[in-house]
Amino acid sequence: MTTPAYAAVDWGTSSFRLWLMDPAGRILAERRSGEGMTSAAKMGFPQVLESHLQAVEAPADLPVIICGMAGARQGWIEAGYVDVPALLPAVLSGAVEVPESNRRVHILPGLAQRAPEAPDVMRGEETQLLGAIGGSAPSGEQNVCMPGTHSKWVHLSGETVSGFSTYMTGELFEVASKHSVLAHSLADARSFDGDHPVFTAAVRAAFEAPQRLTNLLFTVRSGMLLAGLTSTDAAARLSGVLIGAELAGGLSSSDSQAAPIRLVASGRLRGLYEGAFAAVSLPFTTIDADEAVRAGLSAAARQILPLQLQRTT
Repeated sequence: MTTPAYAAVDWGTSSFRLWLMDPAGRILAERRSGEGMTSAAKMGFPQVLESHLQAVEAPADLPVIICGMAGARQGWIEAGYVDVPALLPAVLSGAVEVPESNRRVHILPGLAQRAPEAPDVMRGEETQLLGAIGGSAPSGEQNVCMPGTHSKWVHLSGETVSGFSTYMTGELFEVASKHSVLAHSLADARSFDGDHPVFTAAVRAAFEAPQRLTNLLFTVRSGMLLAGLTSTDAAARLSGVLIGAELAGGLSSSDSQAAPIRLVASGRLRGLYEGAFAAVSLPFTTIDADEAVRAGLSAAARQILPLQLQRTT
């Protein structure tokens, strides 16, 4: 087996992903679990990390680079924020080393937008952004859509993040589908794709009239009562309405609405957002989110652990 150079970790609120990496940034082993910040705060961040490192037989002195919620105030150790506007590589210089650790562990900071009228923060997505731009400074303006529980829309000018906005799309879907009057309509819903006709129609309706959001949400229930929607149709409508409103808001908050759109997503969300962009005829290019975060963590390792990478080459 190739000697690992470092472990890369994306530590979310409810998820944990670890990759054992070689000096060239290739994956040697992988671990995934639901031991996100919420669980790790109870179990102990060092204990969770070490259990996964032992599972992949990582050397005792292997360094670790972490992005995400481990650096939150409620996380392992607070890594703080880099204020926007900011060059993405500036995130790397803000990394914090965990004190009194048995191995070198660095946690990357997030980004903060301190405008009084639009305060916002992100953790983890800044590392995806760093990986998504591919290590070379892109020219011109870009709008980057990063779906998730709390979706991010980021405006890039070259390597500079000039601003961003957060949309609680995933969390609102979870709350509405389980803890609102709409829950009964979605009780037996099955999975659906981004080309589901009810989904695409709902995306268009919300994109064209986002001011009708709460009205469109109620049609999930009334559509089942009066228009013969199935539970799967209802779920597709709920998802489409929320994503369509997000697309409208994300573009409206950008400094350059005509700028190219990059979608950074993977898994089922990738298919849904690709279907949503197609439904409203917005051109876009897709970047795999897992590949982007690994590339960002690899960039961090090259800056923070250059000597370690040389020794293992």
